[in-house]
Amino acid sequence: MLKISQVVMCGGSGSRLWPLSRSGFPKQFLALAGEYSLFQQTLNRLNKISDGFEHGNTVNTFIVTNEDHRFIALEQSKEIGNSNRTFLLEPSSRNTAPALTIAALAALEKGDDPILVVSPSDQIVTDLSKFTFALQRSIEAAANGAVIVLGIKPTSPETGYGYIKFDETKEFSSLFPVIAFKEKPSLHLAKEYLDSGEYCWNSGIFVLRASVWIKALTFFQNDIFSATELAWESRTFDKQFVRFDKNLFEKIPSESIDYSVIEKLPASDIKINMVPLDAGWNDLGAWDSVWQVAEKDNFGNVVHGDVVSTESTNNLIYSSGRLVSVVGIDNLIVVETPDAVLVTKRNKSQEVKKIVQLLQENDRLEQSLHRKVHRPWGWYDSIDEEGRFKVKRINVRPGASLSLQKHHHRAEHWIVVKGTAEVICGEKTILLTENQSTFIPLGELHRLRNPGVIPLEIIEIQSGTYLGEDDIIRFEDSYGRN
Repeated sequence: MLKISQVVMCGGSGSRLWPLSRSGFPKQFLALAGEYSLFQQTLNRLNKISDGFEHGNTVNTFIVTNEDHRFIALEQSKEIGNSNRTFLLEPSSRNTAPALTIAALAALEKGDDPILVVSPSDQIVTDLSKFTFALQRSIEAAANGAVIVLGIKPTSPETGYGYIKFDETKEFSSLFPVIAFKEKPSLHLAKEYLDSGEYCWNSGIFVLRASVWIKALTFFQNDIFSATELAWESRTFDKQFVRFDKNLFEKIPSESIDYSVIEKLPASDIKINMVPLDAGWNDLGAWDSVWQVAEKDNFGNVVHGDVVSTESTNNLIYSSGRLVSVVGIDNLIVVETPDAVLVTKRNKSQEVKKIVQLLQENDRLEQSLHRKVHRPWGWYDSIDEEGRFKVKRINVRPGASLSLQKHHHRAEHWIVVKGTAEVICGEKTILLTENQSTFIPLGELHRLRNPGVIPLEIIEIQSGTYLGEDDIIRFEDSYGRN
């Protein structure tokens, strides 16, 4: 019986897709191409890899994500059907090599040596049958001890991708020996790679046995394995979540799968082959990539939301709420969100990350959080704020509740506009329905819960000397937050 473990790498901040993608809600959780988020699309297509294999093969899934994103990942996973998925939570980002290592250790835990299908969570694939066939061929080869990387035939001299040099003269059953890996090249080199026909883009999708990864990592960079193993031994369990000691995790050297192991394999005794993938692949690394894959109007424009355009061609115009109108523009990216607007030339969209860096340097919250912030119980949208007051729109899912808490610096007024609210305020517990309200005095212990079957929505008006989110003292929390 063939045992397969899907490893979904769900980290990263997607800074080149700001302001839609932010560190608090990065691009893999956004629906940039289709109905489902990129993360959900990844789960859906990986679930098809068992098609064509004999009945009885076992497939489970390890999702490696940042601890701050655990509830977003869990909720989106549940939306598409939740079966045998384990969430490995990184307390801090240490790049992809440690992420794959904790997944390999988890896969080996029960004494099995499954084949790992390792995939980023921020890509799209339009031809699922070709994708599934390529993965099945990769799994068959990996079962015999080889490391397989999926290679994408280049269509342009991209400088944002790594390249795989392969030996096309030694092709065997869709497998090509890998000669070398080349990191993101200059434009001149990228053109040479494209013209030679000897290179593919590195998709970042790998297939290999768990033991092969551990063997290779131990040989090439044992410091990563040793430190990750110590962090692994510190793990604790919380339902589907696996957590690690933060101090131990931060001691792990930060390195990628490619740098630490994969690029060194062609000169080693571990066989590495490439399986070509021609399935409409794109990693949506920047706004220009989104424009390339999206459906366009008769003038080459990609529009989303409330957009009015005239005399404009080959633009991407994204509105998340407000009317965006453009006249006489060409080859631009325009992205509107409630608290930020981006305008850039399409060919400069790779440089958007520089804006994010400037925001970080100036301690601007817009680099990390949207005005609308997702929480495990629902979301809140900060509608207005000035001086000593803040107005929020709060949505609580059926059966969910906020923590039992109090504030040292603010009082709150709650007005129910939809659903039913159960409110604990000091010693009292009351039920409120639409158009009813209550007052939470400064320093009073309180909790909000939705006991109903429809979403609860309230308007919260905060008033006080300090209105920051860190003025929350939690006493009880259903979600394990401090």
